[in-house]
Amino acid sequence: MAGIFDLFRRIEKERAPASPPTHLLVGLGNPGEPYRFTRHNVGFMALDLFAEHCGTALTRVKFKGLTAPAAPDGVSALLLKPQTFMNLSGQAVREAAAFYRIPPERILVFCDDVNFEVGAMRIRLQGSAGGHKGLASIMEHLGSDAFPRIRIGVGKKPHPDYELTDWVLGKFSPADQDALAPVLERAYEAARLLLAGKTDEALRRYST
Repeated sequence: MAGIFDLFRRIEKERAPASPPTHLLVGLGNPGEPYRFTRHNVGFMALDLFAEHCGTALTRVKFKGLTAPAAPDGVSALLLKPQTFMNLSGQAVREAAAFYRIPPERILVFCDDVNFEVGAMRIRLQGSAGGHKGLASIMEHLGSDAFPRIRIGVGKKPHPDYELTDWVLGKFSPADQDALAPVLERAYEAARLLLAGKTDEALRRYST
């Protein structure tokens, strides 16, 4: 009989909830198939890759978004892809942050940036939205700009008269797809360092 009780104990342990998340990782983008793999959805792509490296997937619907737990390097985190469309992203972030009492400085956001070429990446610990509506919404709902973000270059508009909306909702060329893959990996590595509190190392190695 000891064997069966050992099995029950193991099952109970496997079902035991993980510790509440101390960090929130957010990928910004627009929900729905028409927006998949567009420039504006690079934040979704980065978070999906992060989840894959952590052996999880964002499938649970909660906080107006898709969520998944993760524990990179032992840090308890909640991954979140808001499903409210870009300019309302802050609603989902506020709900998740308030529920788990996560302060802005422990909220890390992946997003696109049209000021950088594909393959470039910048880490910012705080500051303005720089015209990014998703970041602006998060700032509005948190009442703070003091959250770190990893801004991933998606390329500049081909000429000044090109509509910005058309550009960010367009898809990457094959060449840009090749350039994007390694920067998404760098974003994953940078995020791990930031979660571990190694901010200076992340800035030195990955804010290129």
